[in-house]
Amino acid sequence: MKTRMFIALTALTGAGLAAALPAGAQQAQQRTREIIVYGNDPCPRATDDSVVVCARRPEKDRYRLPEALRPSGPPQLSQSWQVRSKQLATIGQTGPGTCSGVGPGGNIGCGLKEIQQGVAERNEQEAADTAPGQ
Repeated sequence: MKTRMFIALTALTGAGLAAALPAGAQQAQQRTREIIVYGNDPCPRATDDSVVVCARRPEKDRYRLPEALRPSGPPQLSQSWQVRSKQLATIGQTGPGTCSGVGPGGNIGCGLKEIQQGVAERNEQEAADTAPGQ
């Protein structure tokens, strides 16, 4: 008698699990889509087999690099190529105003070069001392 009751309970439990599986399978088939929308763009509608989660960002961020890919650190590390190329443009020049020992008047530019270097260092120090966004 006890074995028959055990078999009956096992059958009922198995039937309950079998009925529960299709519902679990349905939930497993439903997928979630995460989308970023900008400005007043509409959020796509959800369908029967998917859930859509929208994150709204301002319009000004539409064409910006994602935050994970943006350069970080002090501004000196993210210096533009234009500024870097200015330093390379004067390499090898001779003559007046170049701070070179070659050619007539080559040493005239040394004072100007020191002044420009001092101004650049001061600007870099001020940029490093100010908080971002000011």
